Amino acid sequence: MRLDDLDYALPEELIAQQPLDRREASRMLVVDRQSSCFKDTTFTDISNYFREGDLVILNDTKVFPARLDGRTETGAGVEIFLVSELADGNWQVLAKPGRRLKPGKTVTFSEALSAKIVDKTEDGKVVIAFKTEGDLTDIIDKIGQTPLPPYIKREKSAIDADRERYQTVYAKNRGAIAAPTAGLHFTPELIEKVRTLGVEIAELTLHVGYGTFEPVRVDNLSEHNVLAERYEISEVAVDALTRAKTDGRRIVAIGTTTTRALESNISAFGQFTAGRHSATLTITPGYTFKAVDALLTNFHLPKSSLLVLVSVFGGHELIMRAYAHAVAERYRFYSYGDCMLMV
Repeated sequence: MRLDDLDYALPEELIAQQPLDRREASRMLVVDRQSSCFKDTTFTDISNYFREGDLVILNDTKVFPARLDGRTETGAGVEIFLVSELADGNWQVLAKPGRRLKPGKTVTFSEALSAKIVDKTEDGKVVIAFKTEGDLTDIIDKIGQTPLPPYIKREKSAIDADRERYQTVYAKNRGAIAAPTAGLHFTPELIEKVRTLGVEIAELTLHVGYGTFEPVRVDNLSEHNVLAERYEISEVAVDALTRAKTDGRRIVAIGTTTTRALESNISAFGQFTAGRHSATLTITPGYTFKAVDALLTNFHLPKSSLLVLVSVFGGHELIMRAYAHAVAERYRFYSYGDCMLMV
C-alpha cells in the first residue's frame, strides 16, 4: 500500500475547532467489519454495541501543559513545545521559530523558569536544559498551555480554556503531550452505564508522544516507522486481558494509543505482560491483530500513521468508504470531532 492510498479530501470547515457543550453529544459511525457496512448513530448509543463479558481498555494518561511561551535574550518571542525528557534531565523540544535558538543562548519563560539551549538535532528538534526556582513540574503546570494540535486555532490568551476539555474524565497519570482523543467522549455516567451491562473495564497508561502525530515520511507504508512511546500495564490489567483472551471474550480498545500498547505488548512477549515497556510496534499493511477485537477511535488526518493503523484494522477499502461517508454526512473531524466504532 502506498501513502497516497490513504488520502481523502476534507473541507476545512469539518475540522472541529471547539469541543461540543456535552462530551457525549458527538456522532458515532459504527463500522461492521464482517458485513462491510456502517451505520450513523450517536455516542450515547455506544452501550448498545457492547456485550456482557466484553473487556474495555482505557488509556488513563494525562496531558500536561507542554507549550511554553518565552523570550530570547534579544526579546524575540519563541514558542517551545516539550516533546520528551531525556535521561540526563534535559528536554527535547520543538521550537518556533527554531532559527533563533543557537547553543548557549537562553530563553526566559517566567521569573522562575528559563532554559539554556544545549544542542540541535538532525531532525530539527532542540535540546534544552531548564533552570528553575522551584519544582519544574509545578511551574510548567502553572505557566504552560494545553498542547493542542496545529489544526485547532486559538488566539494567544492568558486563559487556557482547553485545559479541562482536552483531557479524558479518567485521566490520572501525567505525561502525555496529546490527548487519547477517542476517550474524550466518555462521561463518568456513561462509563458507569457500561459497567452495569456486565462489561469489564481496565486501564493502561501510554504517554502519547510526538510519534503519534509525526508526519509519515515514506511513500511505501511497509517502510513506515513510528517513534517508540512509553507505556505501563498493571498486573490487574494483565489478569483481565488474559482471562478475556482465554474465555474468547472481546477486547475493546478505546483509542489507537491503547491499541498500539496492547498490540506492542503481546507481540513483544507472546502474552500480556505487566510492567513498564516501550511501544515500538508500527502497524502497517499485512499486520495481524493479536489483542484487539473492536476499536473506538476519532477520525484521523489523511496520510497519517493513525489512519494507517485504522485502515489495517478495518480493511482499507471499507475504511476509506466510511471516511467518504463521514465527509458527505458532515461529521466533525479530528481531536474535538466525532468518532467511529469498529466492531
